[in-house]
Amino acid sequence: MKLIVCENYAEMSRVAARMVAGQVIAKPDCVLGLATGSTPIGTYQELIRLYENGLVDFKDVVSYNLDEYYPISPENDQSYRYFMNHNLFDHINIDKNNTHVPSGEMADPDAECKKYDEMVENAGGIDLQILGIGQNGHIGFNEPDDFLYAETHVTDLTENTIAVNSRFFASIDEVPKQAITMGLGNILKAKKILLLINGKAKSAILHTLLEGNITTRVPASFLKAHADVTIICDKEAYGE
Repeated sequence: MKLIVCENYAEMSRVAARMVAGQVIAKPDCVLGLATGSTPIGTYQELIRLYENGLVDFKDVVSYNLDEYYPISPENDQSYRYFMNHNLFDHINIDKNNTHVPSGEMADPDAECKKYDEMVENAGGIDLQILGIGQNGHIGFNEPDDFLYAETHVTDLTENTIAVNSRFFASIDEVPKQAITMGLGNILKAKKILLLINGKAKSAILHTLLEGNITTRVPASFLKAHADVTIICDKEAYGE
């Protein structure tokens, strides 16, 4: 793992965006793996700025998101499809037909999961995967457990994740109790992985990741088995 410690969240976002833009410039039809949550918003804002300044072109880029709540409508303002449109896709020249988010309203979610994996494989795999991390070490919605899934699957959300994500909803009761998420095997197939970590609340899990062993109790620890992972964090997350 390569570690880049930035002064603050803004610098972290700029560094991450430049790495993503570099991938797009090097391979204009690249496949990006995208994440949601508060952590990558700054990165997406910086990518929008780079696009508006004519420094990067997204017209041939294909994207696949890690996860989506289940059940949820894509029109719901808390869905991850809505999040991606609002925070990135509506502001750059990417073809929305080339942007993919797991469906949160399919009658047969298991079939949707299998189809999603086939789509990623047929696209040639993910060139660069952006990740955030939960305080409990989850990536995507792969929560700590005795066993972890390799492929895209439906998963139950932990009480901790529901509580953390409730800040985006009117009440905790509105937070979906399940999600569709890529599995650890899907994530580790990406050619490059970019893990973004910011804030004091993530300091403990960052150091657990850096110093600990691979364990299903810290799903992100499986990134240690990948050949090309870059962690970009701010000083608050890194600590003293």
